[in-house]
Amino acid sequence: MPSPSKTLPALLFLLTLNLALSLSSDSPSAYEILEGFGFPKGILPEGVTSYQLDDDGGFQVLRSCDCELRVEESGYLLKYGKKITGKVKSGQLKELNGVSVKVVMIWFGINEVVRKGTDLYFYVGPLSASFPSSNFEESPKCDCGSRCSIDMVSDS
Repeated sequence: MPSPSKTLPALLFLLTLNLALSLSSDSPSAYEILEGFGFPKGILPEGVTSYQLDDDGGFQVLRSCDCELRVEESGYLLKYGKKITGKVKSGQLKELNGVSVKVVMIWFGINEVVRKGTDLYFYVGPLSASFPSSNFEESPKCDCGSRCSIDMVSDS
C-alpha cells in the first residue's frame, strides 16, 4: 500500500485537474444558445439567472424579476416574466409563455417569433409585427421593479 505522503500529492493533482477541466467546459449562455438557433441575443434582456434546454427543443429561461421595456419606435411596451418557456428550433420560437406586449391598454402574450431572412416576426395569435433582426444585436438592460425606456427597435 502506498504511503500517504506519496498519494496525497497525486490526489491533489487529480482534484486540481478535475476542477480546471470543469471550469474550462462552461455551458454556453442562454444568449449563445439563441444565436445558435439563428436569433440575435437582443431578443432576450440581460439578467438571465439560469436556463434549461431539452433535447426536443423545449426550454425554460429564468430571470430574477419581471422586466418591462418600451420599444421606442413603435411605442409598444414589452414584459418579460421571471419564467419564460417555449420550444425552439432553427429560426423559430414557438409556444412562448412569459413574454407579452401591451397594445392600447391590453396585454397580449407573444406566442411565436419567426426569423424570415433578416427580419423577425413577432406573433400575437394570427397577428404579427416585423422588425429587422439587426435591431436586436444587443441585449437590453432592465432593472428589477422599474420600467426601462430604451431604444430597443429603430427604423435603421
